[in-house]
Amino acid sequence: MTLEDLIEEIRRRGEADVAQVGAERDAAAGQIADERDRRVSEIRTESDREAAVDVARERTQRIAAAKLQSRKLVYEAREARLTQAIGETRALLQDYTRSTEYPNVLKRMVDEAAATLGTKIRVSGRSEDAAVLQKVAGKSFDPRPQRILGGLVAETPDGSRRLNLSFDELLRLNEDRVRELLA
Repeated sequence: MTLEDLIEEIRRRGEADVAQVGAERDAAAGQIADERDRRVSEIRTESDREAAVDVARERTQRIAAAKLQSRKLVYEAREARLTQAIGETRALLQDYTRSTEYPNVLKRMVDEAAATLGTKIRVSGRSEDAAVLQKVAGKSFDPRPQRILGGLVAETPDGSRRLNLSFDELLRLNEDRVRELLA
C-alpha cells in the first residue's frame, strides 16, 4: 500500500467518522427537539389545567361570596321589616290604650296580679292610666308613674316579688313568637 492509498484510507475513515458523528449529532438534536416539544406541550397542558382549576376556584369563591351577600341582604331586609312591624305593633298597642276595652284589660291585669302575688300588692302604671288604675286597684294603687306603653306593674309591699304586665314586657317576652307570626 502506498502512502497515497494510506492517506486516502485515513481521509475516508475520517469522513466516515465525521459523517457518523454528524448523524449522531443530528439524531441527538432531533431527540432533544422532540423532548423539548414534548415538555413544552406538557407544560402548556399543565398550565391550561391549572388555569382552568384557578378559574373554577375563583368562580366558586365569587359565587359563594355572592350567595352569602344575598343571604345577608335578605336577612337584613327581613330584620328591618320585622323591626318595622314590631314598631307598628307598639303603635297599635299605644292606640289600644285609648280604646274603650282597655280599662277592662287593666281590671283583669289587676285581678291576675292579685291572684299571683296575693291580695296585698302595689299597682302602678302610666300617668295617663292613673284614674283607671285608682278605680280598679283601689288602695293598692301606687301613684308613681311607670314609663311603659300600657298595662301595669304589680309588686308585693316589701318589693320581694314583682309581676310586670306592661305591654312593653309582654311584647319583649313574646317577641320571638311575634317575630314568627310577622315573618
